[in-house]
Amino acid sequence: MKKIISPQKKTTRLILHVLSPLLVGLMLSIVMMRAPSVEAQRYSDWSTPVNLGATINSASNDQDAAISKDGLSLYFASNRPGGFGGFDMYVSQRASTDDPWGSPVNLGPTVNTAFDEGNAAFSRDEHSMFFQSKRPGGFGGIDIWVSQREQTHDDFDWQPAINLGPGVNSVADDNGPTYFENDHGDAPQLYFGSTRAGGLGGADIYISEQLADGSFGPAIAVTELSSPLNENRPTIRHDGLEIFFHSNRAGSIAATFDLWVATRASTRDAWANPLNVGDAINTAFQEQQGYLSSDNQTLLFSSSRPGGFGGLDLYVSTRTKLRGD
Repeated sequence: MKKIISPQKKTTRLILHVLSPLLVGLMLSIVMMRAPSVEAQRYSDWSTPVNLGATINSASNDQDAAISKDGLSLYFASNRPGGFGGFDMYVSQRASTDDPWGSPVNLGPTVNTAFDEGNAAFSRDEHSMFFQSKRPGGFGGIDIWVSQREQTHDDFDWQPAINLGPGVNSVADDNGPTYFENDHGDAPQLYFGSTRAGGLGGADIYISEQLADGSFGPAIAVTELSSPLNENRPTIRHDGLEIFFHSNRAGSIAATFDLWVATRASTRDAWANPLNVGDAINTAFQEQQGYLSSDNQTLLFSSSRPGGFGGLDLYVSTRTKLRGD
């Protein structure tokens, strides 16, 4: 016998049929609004910078800081007496992140030469160290080189450096590298500064993609980060959505080098207009050569502000992640 459905039940079923997709859509919208996104990650303001002290800084220029992923090795360049050339690279170690830094040690003749070396930057696995050098065998005044090591916890295991080649280096100065490895499957990229012809200013920011064979492709200007003046030493956040660099562009305090920052919504988007990091970090003196730690919460940089030990000293500022509402 055929079951008879009342008109009331038919009406109820019709309403549910119409409303169900709308309710599901509304629930998904609420979930998406509440779900945190990578690009929405927020941080506190930067803390008041602290001089790294007399153990690290000297009466000479101490600059170009970089820090290991575990926070236990601090690399920097200095023209202090006792090195192999003008600027050499040094490393200071500590037993834990709560311990003070130990006395800096020169990285030795495998890395340093009678010429200038500096601005170290590490690959994510810390087997590779990119840096700049004026040594012979390059393409111009300053070139970018890379050294490899087998033991990532051995700061003296670095092997002889290899020039990154004509995709990155030019007859001009090419320096201040940072190596970005994209989590979304795109090729690794090297950001750096260059004074090559054809840019917007004295030094501009460029990008080169690493090819499948390990070499680097032709460098392309990152015009949204560059200006008619000077930009250099980019340092990029782990997710590729925030980048710091130094510049003396319009808007800098006292027309000296300041630290600037730019963000973007995704790694395939253009960078937004750069913003001055602000007077919590910048002064009327030089602030330059920033380096962002792998956890994105420590910013190392050099400054000529009063109260230091020499021409340029190394400083550190920190920030914390903010919880979502």
